[in-house]
Amino acid sequence: MNRFRGYLLTALAAGWVGILIGATGMKAEGEPKPKATELLRVDLEGAAGMEAIVQSVEMPPGGALPKHYHPGREFGYLLEGEATLWMEKQPERSLKAGDLFTITPGQVHTAKTGKTPAKVLVFRVHPKGQPVAINAE
Repeated sequence: MNRFRGYLLTALAAGWVGILIGATGMKAEGEPKPKATELLRVDLEGAAGMEAIVQSVEMPPGGALPKHYHPGREFGYLLEGEATLWMEKQPERSLKAGDLFTITPGQVHTAKTGKTPAKVLVFRVHPKGQPVAINAE
């Protein structure tokens, strides 16, 4: 319950700015910025208060997301390119096109690209009304 209160307070304090930073991976001016495009958001029938969110995330060469976490479960499929996935208390994982990954709710993580861009299809099972991502930096 304390973790839920933390999510709620963070969401209220950060507002839409926090959602934008977490969802799009905004960085300092002049640095490459990942782009998240929402493709679908639907209520999950039979799972009160839950929704499914599907996004396409495009990461430019040398791009990185800020460390963040999600209130729901995340599933990802790397469509193009290569990326490195870092999750707190786990070894880094190199991903290439065709690789799948999953991230548990509340797991702090980030992803970065090297010299080539990457494109990821992300599917989330998400508590409705919660921010898509919460910045952990």
